[in-house]
Amino acid sequence: MRQSLSVGHRKARGFDNGANRRPPGRPRSEHARRAIIRSTLKLLQRSGFPGLTIEAVATDAGVSKATVYRWWSNKGALVVDAFASSTEAELHFPDTGSVYRDMTLQMTQFLSILRSPRGRIVAALLAGGQSDPELLAAFRERFLWPRREEAYKTLRRAIERGELSQALDLDVALDTLYGAIYMRFLIRHRELSESYIRQLCRLVLAGSAGNEHRSSHRKPRNARLGVLGSAALTNAVTH
Repeated sequence: MRQSLSVGHRKARGFDNGANRRPPGRPRSEHARRAIIRSTLKLLQRSGFPGLTIEAVATDAGVSKATVYRWWSNKGALVVDAFASSTEAELHFPDTGSVYRDMTLQMTQFLSILRSPRGRIVAALLAGGQSDPELLAAFRERFLWPRREEAYKTLRRAIERGELSQALDLDVALDTLYGAIYMRFLIRHRELSESYIRQLCRLVLAGSAGNEHRSSHRKPRNARLGVLGSAALTNAVTH
């Protein structure tokens, strides 16, 4: 997230002994930034993305429009930052030692956000981004890529453990997992549920399993043939 470039007021000269010196500007600016984020999220609940204005945010946060524009060049960038900051603590990837558990837990957390009022923010950003390239770019830069970098680390740990194939294309795997979530969220042709996420993770991650991990869950070929042969023999005898 872009930080303020303000360095506050410089040390006063001459007779100032420090008693009346103003505190550094950066902490005060950070306080204003957080107030702007809170006001943005609050007003989004009332008016939605189309009805939100920088003027209203500034008034509610008790700052000037210039203060808002100091960090965000437009409304879209502000809304994306507000949404991303509100979800950051919830969307970290755990490290349980199992890629299935790691991905399922994180994706279930994402589902809870999509089900909350913040889900309407996601839908508005994605819809608006189809005709506003800057808005979509802000969504990618400030929300999608930070989460994806964490996801890369999760999948790479799984590759090192032998759970996933070393030849796995990380982007294809993640696009398959999260693309399926976004599709059900936006199109609503089927229910987006916890059970769907578990099923999705099993399907994608099992198909991406490393040879060692896959073979540990697979019966030896001869054993399977033996079972099939016995079944065929039994069928032949009884008929």
